[in-house]
Amino acid sequence: MKRMRPFVIATDIGFILYWLISLPLLLGMDVVPASWLFKDYHDPLVYAWNWSFFPLDMVLSVCGLLAVRRHSRGDRSWRPLAAFSLALTFCAGFMAISFWTIRLDFDPSWWAVNLFLMFWPLFFLPRLTWATAPESRGSQ
Repeated sequence: MKRMRPFVIATDIGFILYWLISLPLLLGMDVVPASWLFKDYHDPLVYAWNWSFFPLDMVLSVCGLLAVRRHSRGDRSWRPLAAFSLALTFCAGFMAISFWTIRLDFDPSWWAVNLFLMFWPLFFLPRLTWATAPESRGSQ
């Protein structure tokens, strides 16, 4: 968790901040420059697609931050929460990259963020998943 912790915290706080900024946009307030928004942000279908990530992002953020907290308290139940959070983080990035690829839309800033979300969990997830597997694995 020591190496993974900064990635979890940065990602999960980043998601929470992203949605805190998106909420005023949903209410029609211009809180960021239009140039910061992804292409066709105000198109109803693209807007709905973006908001479809909200539940996923909140679940992965809560699980990730809870895993960090449990780890800091010495609670061994942090591993399944962290594994679940990392898997969902990968999925969020992968789904966004898939969407932009289908649309043939390449914006380096949005691609970089989503590629980051896709790839950093892959460095930690295999070992974390292996460590989370039932101990009965060796006796089968």
